[in-house]
Amino acid sequence: MTQRNEMRLEFDARSMNEGFARTAVAAFIMELNPTLDEVADVKTAVSEAVTNAIIHGYDNPQEKVVLTCSVEGTAVELTVEDRGKGIEDVARAMEPFYTTRPELERSGMGFAFMEAFMDDVRVTSSPGKGTTVWMRKNLGNPKVADTYE
Repeated sequence: MTQRNEMRLEFDARSMNEGFARTAVAAFIMELNPTLDEVADVKTAVSEAVTNAIIHGYDNPQEKVVLTCSVEGTAVELTVEDRGKGIEDVARAMEPFYTTRPELERSGMGFAFMEAFMDDVRVTSSPGKGTTVWMRKNLGNPKVADTYE
């Protein structure tokens, strides 16, 4: 019988914490015995979601980003949440090359990369209240024994 294992991190909205988030998630999903490509995919998606929260969600680096990650069976589920500015038009924000911060030379490909590397991506947002990005990926290389005793 597989059981759900979950972790939660809360960190300052500082760009230096994006690498921490990627590394923490990569270490956490190792119990599923992912391939190197699968780890890279998840790390890239986490990077994009966390960077979006930091760059677009907040102006103050003392604000918090919350990352949760869970594994169950062969699936990884992630959420990245901010309580910042929010997104007025989620569908438009998810279009490739769309960015609200062109002065920072942002490519506008964050959501497109998340969708390319994960099996499912969902975004909910309210202006002035924040954004939650939910992502899921099924890994194809599970351990033989994936139960907890």
